[in-house]
Amino acid sequence: MLEAIALLAFVMALVAFLGGRRTAERLDREIESLKAEIARLGRESTEQRSPDIEAARTEADVAKAAEPEAMADGPWARARQDAHAVADETRGAAESLDEEAAPPAIPSAAAARTESLESRIGGRWPVWVGGLALALGGYFLVQYSIDAGLLSPPVRLTLAALFGLALGAAGEVIRRRAVPAVADRFRNAMIPGVLTAAGAVTLFGVVYAAYGIYGFIGTAAAFILLAVISLATVGLSLLHGQAFAGLGLLASLLTPLFVSSGEPRPWVLFGFLAAAWLATLAASRLRRWSVVPTLANAGLGLWGLAYVALATPFEAPPVTFALLVMIAGVALIWPGLGERDAEPSGAPAAGAWERLFKPPRLAISISAAIVAAVLALLFISPTVDAQRFPVTEFVVVVAALAAAGSLRPNAVYGALLAAFGAIAGTWSLTALSGVLSYLDPSLADLPPEIVVPGRTAMLSAMILSALFVLFGALVLARRPAGNRPFVVLWAGLAAAMPNALLAMSFLMTGNFTFDLPHGLVAFAGGLFLLGLVEWLNRRGIEAGEADVPGGLLALGSFGLLVIGLHAWTDGLVTTLAIAFLGAAYSFATRLRSWPVLPWVTVAGAVVVLARIAWEPTIVGPGSLGTVPVFNALLPGYGIPALLLVASAYFLRTLPDVRVRNLLQALASLFVLLTVAILVRHAMNRGVLDSSVPTLGEQAIYTLLAIGASGIFMTLDGRSPSPVFRYGGMVLGVLSMLSVLAAHLVGLNPYFSGELLGSVPFFDLLLIGYLLPAIGYAGLARYARGRRPLPYVAALAVSGAVLAFAWASLSVRRFWQGQNVADWKGFLQGETYTYSVVWLVLGVLLLVVGSRMNAKSIRIASAVLVFIAVLKVFLVDMSNLEGFLRALSFIGLGAVLIGIGLFYQKILSGSAGNGAHRA
Repeated sequence: MLEAIALLAFVMALVAFLGGRRTAERLDREIESLKAEIARLGRESTEQRSPDIEAARTEADVAKAAEPEAMADGPWARARQDAHAVADETRGAAESLDEEAAPPAIPSAAAARTESLESRIGGRWPVWVGGLALALGGYFLVQYSIDAGLLSPPVRLTLAALFGLALGAAGEVIRRRAVPAVADRFRNAMIPGVLTAAGAVTLFGVVYAAYGIYGFIGTAAAFILLAVISLATVGLSLLHGQAFAGLGLLASLLTPLFVSSGEPRPWVLFGFLAAAWLATLAASRLRRWSVVPTLANAGLGLWGLAYVALATPFEAPPVTFALLVMIAGVALIWPGLGERDAEPSGAPAAGAWERLFKPPRLAISISAAIVAAVLALLFISPTVDAQRFPVTEFVVVVAALAAAGSLRPNAVYGALLAAFGAIAGTWSLTALSGVLSYLDPSLADLPPEIVVPGRTAMLSAMILSALFVLFGALVLARRPAGNRPFVVLWAGLAAAMPNALLAMSFLMTGNFTFDLPHGLVAFAGGLFLLGLVEWLNRRGIEAGEADVPGGLLALGSFGLLVIGLHAWTDGLVTTLAIAFLGAAYSFATRLRSWPVLPWVTVAGAVVVLARIAWEPTIVGPGSLGTVPVFNALLPGYGIPALLLVASAYFLRTLPDVRVRNLLQALASLFVLLTVAILVRHAMNRGVLDSSVPTLGEQAIYTLLAIGASGIFMTLDGRSPSPVFRYGGMVLGVLSMLSVLAAHLVGLNPYFSGELLGSVPFFDLLLIGYLLPAIGYAGLARYARGRRPLPYVAALAVSGAVLAFAWASLSVRRFWQGQNVADWKGFLQGETYTYSVVWLVLGVLLLVVGSRMNAKSIRIASAVLVFIAVLKVFLVDMSNLEGFLRALSFIGLGAVLIGIGLFYQKILSGSAGNGAHRA
């Protein structure tokens, strides 16, 4: 009974509204006639306006023209424009009337925008709640008729459909006839839109009831009717706003859920979803909406995820079609190419990068890119079940996403997601190709239907590599001097993507002996990138504009050529070819002034170092041989070292100090590495392994470091360079640390028990201690005045320590033979000889220090004499007997007295001649 009363009340209210509408139309006609009369009076008084009034009128016109364009958006735009025109005429007529007859002042725009709490509650909430009540009223009316058994199902459905159509008609009538004053102020709570939405929901429910509850219509008819209602709702959103478009989108997404059949048809499903998505995007483009198209992207993505994850097996082409429609729509329709992209020429780089990654319609584009990338990767995931492995669909979607990202700067994050998808997908494809089964046994248990042939994975990587290079070239061709961040990003993608994809493909699916396809594609891509660099630098653009893009492309070309060399060569030939290739970029500076060329040489040296670290023997341990010096190590290490030395010399006048110093450092490193590896090969009879070196081998390394430090010092004097200055000092410090760790402790024959050799003096002690001591002494003398004083003093002390060790071990060899291990103990004559030798050595150091005027050597002499004194009083007194004990103390006393007289003479002379040098 209550439902019937509610329906009667609604009908009466509708009749009353129609009657009121007629009254409103009559009043509108009278108002229009009055406005026309006022306008006539205004035209007659136009000639009598004062200049002040005319100026005020002009200012008012300018203020009105400056209103935001956004205020014109809404279904009442034309009505508001008419009202503005009438208001202008009224104001012009009123200015000619008497002040007493002047109309009240029109409120300002700021006052019009101010909205009270009463307006918010009274103007919006009743509309929303009323629309919901109308929709529920229709539902309750149908439910009451069912419970009471008053009407048959066809009649009930017919009445409900008529009710929905009546609501839509009422909304349209009110939209056409309502007073324009409610226009933009209540755009999100407009009565016509609410009534039409309630009608659409009612019609949607009628169709579903006819199909799902009563079975009056079949699946196809229900799907078509629901699709028509949802698409019509999207179309009506152009009149009723974005919220109404969201309702139509929701209805479109729910339609496939409400209508299901025993035989799923993915082409019908995703065809309808693509059409609904496209209609939503078109409406959003006309009204410049951003929320609804973002939700449409998410809805399409959720349907795709659900279908791919749940269908067994799923068909990839229908999903691919929907994704392509989405990518094309976002790229061409909305935001599309009409979106104002990037930065005017000459703008600051930071602002350009900020605009690039914060575009006005970020949510639409990035949501579409995420949906496309995720579904493309899901296609080739081993966790889903496809009818056939959809490699082609994966490549097509990634390529389309990359193409869309190359069309406009504001979609470049789509290109970045495409790059991520290409790398992750290529890794997945190559892993599923069975090549990694020897590394990961779990991959050997994959089902046969998801195992990808190696050739298929290789072709996918090559096609994607070529497409990224092509898109990058198109971007560079369109705007090489405009939107710099966009160009730099695409230059980086064009350089990095082929390197990453081809490297993965070659490592996982290639033939390491000789791989024709990988090498051919790599060489072709490298030469093409070099051609792009040449083309960029020949364009008529500002100086420096092509440096960063050209540098990225040149580095990418080098990487591809290196991959090609690995594919077509092996072992020593590959190492030498990479070294020559890197040096060629430096020598090419005679032909082209590209700033990146020397850096490519540095990259080549890094690649050679990586190959050496991977295989120090260059050709493999079995092929190296045992002949000292003249083996594969000499060209494998020596030729890259010579090429780097030549490159550093060739670029010695280069303005860029950083790369010049880096090349000098790399050249020095390779020279030292060459000599060290040849020494190790010779000392270990052709075996290069991780075994601990002998004292003789370590001594050669120490002598090499001493010599290199002296060479660096000489080069720094002739051509000052931080590399030579600090590099030589670093080598000297490292060699001194090796003396402490190896010569005196780790490899000392006294602790290790290593035999010294059968020939006295010309034995292991000579090369292990005496020669390094002489080397440190000479280096310290050469460094005086050229290097800091603490460094010079450390060199001198290192030489003195090694000389002390040589003398002490020589004494032990004299008494014990070529085995001087500690377990043999000490003889009385040996103990006495230590005292004599240490005192003699201390005196010699004192003489040398005084002759060289070196305070550090004199201090070392004093320390050595002090050690000898302690030894005599603590060791000789208890261990020696008879004549040797007395002789030890007599000799010590004589020496100490002589040293005292010598010091007195030196100090007296220094007081008159000035301070001695350190």
